[in-house]
Amino acid sequence: MLKKVLSYLIPINIHTVKSDLSKSIEITWANGELVLDSENTNYSYGSLQRILRLGLKTIGFHKIIKMDHILVLGVAGGSVVKTLVDEIKFGGRITGVEIDPEIIKLANRYFKLDEIQQLEIVIDDAFEFVLKTRDKYDLIIIDIFQDTTMPNFLYESYFINRICFLLKSKGFVLFNTMLLNQQHNLRNKKYISDFCTTNYSIKSIPRIEIHNELIVIEKTI
Repeated sequence: MLKKVLSYLIPINIHTVKSDLSKSIEITWANGELVLDSENTNYSYGSLQRILRLGLKTIGFHKIIKMDHILVLGVAGGSVVKTLVDEIKFGGRITGVEIDPEIIKLANRYFKLDEIQQLEIVIDDAFEFVLKTRDKYDLIIIDIFQDTTMPNFLYESYFINRICFLLKSKGFVLFNTMLLNQQHNLRNKKYISDFCTTNYSIKSIPRIEIHNELIVIEKTI
């Protein structure tokens, strides 16, 4: 595993693919582990896995392991799924929604995502999926990026209200956001202040890995 050893000195790209939806998707050895990156940011494993693991830890591994059904909006390479299954030992259902089939092909090839029996992958737009699904979820993980850009619909009231509707009693939302400028900071502050707080508690975990802020929402009834 010479490439793995050398990756502690410099990242080593082993596969690059372009798709209709992504400019570039790269599989790279970095610091001794395989990661999936877009052109300008980490999509799965590496720093992203550390970020989402912290969010899950904030919710509480002991709570997550008792859940029945988790929804992941934005699967990419599936690092958060691996954390749920391999580290937390979550045994319930996981539904993963990913818009780009090319990313799922790479996730299956390099990260064996298709070997996780409790995982159902749906190739769909996250916005369309949440409108159609009839299931309710104990935890909804939102990790949707187009390279370094977050789609506007994530902050629209209709989407937010629909996410709240899909949460079971005492359920959680873990929302990974990226803050690159002051406008993004203000956007997140407004999101938190405007949130339907009557039956929900909401808090942020700011400035993780420099540019990420996690928002954790709990349905209190």
